[in-house]
Amino acid sequence: MSFWEIISKTSGDLTDYATPIFLLMILLESLISSRRHLKNYQWKDSLASISMGLGSVLIDLLMKALAFSAFNFLYQWSVFDLKYIWWVWVLAFFAEDFTFYWHHRLSHEIRLLWAAHVNHHSSQLLNLTTALRQSWGERLYKYIFWLWLPLLGFPPMMIMVLMSTNLIYQFFLHTQLVGKLGPIEWIFNTPSHHRVHHASNANYLDRNHAGTLIIWDRLFGTFVSESLSEKPVYGIVNNIHTYNPFVIASHEFIDIWKDVRAAPTIGNKLKYIFYPPGWSHDGSKKTAKQLRNDYQNKLKIKP
Repeated sequence: MSFWEIISKTSGDLTDYATPIFLLMILLESLISSRRHLKNYQWKDSLASISMGLGSVLIDLLMKALAFSAFNFLYQWSVFDLKYIWWVWVLAFFAEDFTFYWHHRLSHEIRLLWAAHVNHHSSQLLNLTTALRQSWGERLYKYIFWLWLPLLGFPPMMIMVLMSTNLIYQFFLHTQLVGKLGPIEWIFNTPSHHRVHHASNANYLDRNHAGTLIIWDRLFGTFVSESLSEKPVYGIVNNIHTYNPFVIASHEFIDIWKDVRAAPTIGNKLKYIFYPPGWSHDGSKKTAKQLRNDYQNKLKIKP
């Protein structure tokens, strides 16, 4: 069976074929981590991440089928008639990765989307099982961001292939075993860049949203390099301390509902839904931007 026949049978989703590699790499990383006494694996945490991953796969079976159908429908009305030739693949690679950047960034900057995405950040450890801690709710909206690609003229199968290869690439970023990679760091997302993304340190919050290419963060002002003097502290600003996948998946939606009910005006209720996480009508909480500004101000006045 040819590579293209494999792609056709999976509607462009190659993640199932990558699963054995994922499991092998998790086993290898856990063994190395154990020998080095890194304490970055905890079986309850890993089991929670794997449970979230399995739930995400089940939900995505339906959503991916709906998305592929939507892509095919929109492709009929495409602006350009693009074909499966090498330069179209190159253009599609950049377009898909650009789309992932904005989907990911907005999932950090709009609280309703963050409620779906936050579970991926909820582990206070970082290892390859953390990559499997995928959102359940995010699958319900994420494909909307990619709808412009078939309208532009990129074939639906091409889009799905690139979405899955981007996801596969990102799996390998969730590790503490790989240091900085020299000039590669200028263009590509790396484990060092992604450690920053998973950190709850004020200076690292909402930085490095890249999928495969770090150039988008550099272009749009969201890049921060991992500092040797500031080790990443993993997790979220207010950690939830649970291994229950249902709590992991729902806790921020519940918090939004509590804030909306307590908000004094309609305007404030809407802001609790659509403003950045941490926004509050009375200033009792702080957004990632405010926390970063506080951090920078402390550096300025430091003797």
